[in-house]
Amino acid sequence: MTVIVRDFRPEDAEAVSRSRQACIPFQVATPRSVLFDVDNFNPAAKFRLLVAEKDGEVVGTAYVGVAYDSSEPGQAYATPHVHPDHRGHGAGGLLLRTAEEHLAAEGATSLYAYVMDEPGSLGFAEKRGYRPTRSSHFQRLDLTGTDLPELPGTLPPGVALRTAADYEADPRPMFVADAEATADEPSDIATDFDDYEDWIRHTWNNPLLDRDLSTVVTVDGEVAAYTAAFTDGGTRYVSGMTGTLRAHRGRGLAKLAKTDSLRRARAAGCTDAYTCNDGANGPMLAINKWFGYEVCATEVRHVRTLG
Repeated sequence: MTVIVRDFRPEDAEAVSRSRQACIPFQVATPRSVLFDVDNFNPAAKFRLLVAEKDGEVVGTAYVGVAYDSSEPGQAYATPHVHPDHRGHGAGGLLLRTAEEHLAAEGATSLYAYVMDEPGSLGFAEKRGYRPTRSSHFQRLDLTGTDLPELPGTLPPGVALRTAADYEADPRPMFVADAEATADEPSDIATDFDDYEDWIRHTWNNPLLDRDLSTVVTVDGEVAAYTAAFTDGGTRYVSGMTGTLRAHRGRGLAKLAKTDSLRRARAAGCTDAYTCNDGANGPMLAINKWFGYEVCATEVRHVRTLG
């Protein structure tokens, strides 16, 4: 059983999608989204999608790149994922070693990787010199068995509900809101979120983004809060980001956005809703617990110094 690591080829899209869904069932991936990712990364990211192959079968992947939009140079990321049925044959170690060599050659000095919070994965990271930094919690909500909150009969004065689809002619207000909310997210890597065209290319045009299920709350006509919905076109719904602009926090607008979006998702046939929050993001963790989300997995971000 020979394991090799190589770069992604377009004909791998279906197999890569299946492998990633088996490894990370609380996220969504489709062949189309895999191809989109490869085709639309900023050249400055020095991005590679590595594929581990065993006897001609795709058994693992790693998204590898430089955090080109970070205010601190030298930051990079790589997280190997190996199909549960094919672990223990060296695919994960080979993926990570290939990623480290590539990123070191591109000038990266710190490599961040997410590690599932279970003994085997944590031991794998520790053995290779990675140290833990922070945790994130994946959460699941059963849309078929949960009584979702009702929308208020009357919205506060000046408050209105819209969808991201209403901004297709001019998405810039969504970019401005996303930039401010993302800047306040807990993270190891600070981001300079100021490239509108780059955001259009990899976020707004992402084929997983369902604009009709992504709710926007406006106050006096301006975007005040939003929740971005990603779906696989079937029954799985993932909250890509929920944010409230600083001037409007503390008014329950994030709950309002999520309530509307989740109700839209259920009406559209979605049965499973997933989200992920940094362990330090107390407000969003509390909101999701209020909706009935339950933690289904935890991952721990690790870092290693390269060079």
